[in-house]
Amino acid sequence: MPELPDVEGFRRTLASCAQGHRVERAEVADAGVLHGVTARRLKRDLKGRRFAAPRRHGKWLIAPTDGPTVVVHFGMTGRLVCGAESEPAGRFERVAFDLDDGHRLGYEDQRKLQGIWLAATDADVDRILGDQGPDALSLSRADLDRLLAGRRGRVKATLTDQTVIAGLGNLLGDEILWRARIHPRRPANALADDERERLHTAIREVLRASVRAERVPDDPDWLTGQRDDPDPHCPRCGHPLRRGRIAGRTSLWCPHCQWDGD
Repeated sequence: MPELPDVEGFRRTLASCAQGHRVERAEVADAGVLHGVTARRLKRDLKGRRFAAPRRHGKWLIAPTDGPTVVVHFGMTGRLVCGAESEPAGRFERVAFDLDDGHRLGYEDQRKLQGIWLAATDADVDRILGDQGPDALSLSRADLDRLLAGRRGRVKATLTDQTVIAGLGNLLGDEILWRARIHPRRPANALADDERERLHTAIREVLRASVRAERVPDDPDWLTGQRDDPDPHCPRCGHPLRRGRIAGRTSLWCPHCQWDGD
């Protein structure tokens, strides 16, 4: 699933491909990815509009034009692709914008779990995004302390709850907690001050490296590099890793170096 680093990469793709350019034509191959807008209205309202600088909040991409704003959530398999208008469309291209310089910005999505919205006003953008927490990339230590205070749920579930912190998904949550040496089942409000400090440091370090890579790296010295191994071992201490379900998602952790509080 695209998480904050992936969406930041898509923001860069949109900025380099479309910012400052006019939409000559919007094409909709599959209206199943459109939410709250018909294919006819999307084509009509975006024709002739010029893309401004895009921004991101959590896993959402917000692409203003000099008219309405395009809002995108990539779900499990969405992505943005920029190429020449003359190139054949990708197999899973659902929506595309032909631009005035001959480029084509395509939204591809195999599973179609989320998609594209069109917002007329900033208030509409806020309504589409819903109740989002602060963006993880801008999270201060004071913000983190405030968000964890009083939360009895498990820390993994808290970190990946988009209404608490926007942008962290399953892979980032596991990687951050492993680097902070915190068990994913620890109660969020039970973390000591030094643990919250390690957690905040890990969030910053993991996000900075992931944003540079425009994905969550699967390097051998990252926990994510062990996820697909049938017999995974901790890159730090070498002990066998464990898997379990937390907040409905498969989690991975090291029982040797991630303290569970018992």
